[in-house]
Amino acid sequence: MRWRGGRRSSNVEDRRGQRMRGPVVGGGIGTIVLVLVALYFGVDPTFLIDGMQSTGQPSSSGKPLSEEELKNDPLADMITVVIGSTEDVWSGIFEEQGQSYREPKLVIFSGATRSGCGVGQAAMGPFYCPLDQTAYIDLSFYDEMRTRFRAPGDFAQAYVIAHEVGHHVQNLLGISDEVRRQQQGRSRAQANALSVRLELQADCLAGVWANRADAANQILEAGDVEEALNAASAIGDDRLQKQSQGRVMPESFTHGTSAQRQRWFRTGLSAGDPDLCDTFNAASL
Repeated sequence: MRWRGGRRSSNVEDRRGQRMRGPVVGGGIGTIVLVLVALYFGVDPTFLIDGMQSTGQPSSSGKPLSEEELKNDPLADMITVVIGSTEDVWSGIFEEQGQSYREPKLVIFSGATRSGCGVGQAAMGPFYCPLDQTAYIDLSFYDEMRTRFRAPGDFAQAYVIAHEVGHHVQNLLGISDEVRRQQQGRSRAQANALSVRLELQADCLAGVWANRADAANQILEAGDVEEALNAASAIGDDRLQKQSQGRVMPESFTHGTSAQRQRWFRTGLSAGDPDLCDTFNAASL
């Protein structure tokens, strides 16, 4: 991926090396358990913590990465450029629709950190918290992508960030709240089915970003699309369940199959039109 020389976002906060202070109160411990279980099996934690309020404790604050630090940290530098690119793309799309885009924050942490949704830990993988409109990532997740999921590559890494930004877009548009409302009072299988459509839409929105960013700055190189599709396949519910428990249970899917995740990323990538990402009215996923 051609990212060097791109605009760096000012919304990236570095909390690596920080230690959390004070006990976790309120829903914190329960949130950790729910989220760890959720993300291990590919579930969006924002739905398991539906209705949860902020713990009331301020997030530990970090600092922006300096140019000198970024020069010596290529992975953090790339992520800062990717976030900057998503800001440019989604600001343009929202403007086309007569709306104003509110940029999310991205927190890089190591080990654990506080968020508006409780305590985030490295074992959770990347996640988006709608309560503070911030995405969180421990960069060690990318090592796991390369080794455990066998999904290496800088564009695979960018796809992960773009997917989380897709959740931010859904949050701004009220889609996440509407899905959460519709999940109330439904069976677990029905609630999961709605979660699948939400997650596949985020994959599609990641593809929209890739299309628009490439049109503007020619970021894609040979093999990049394949990297993203490989990553999407590696974290499909059917593949993860097969690996972890030896069998596949479609009624417990929350993110979609490998094939579905690839399909919807391709849908967004092919046209760069977010209107084509309406997974909720799609007859077939």
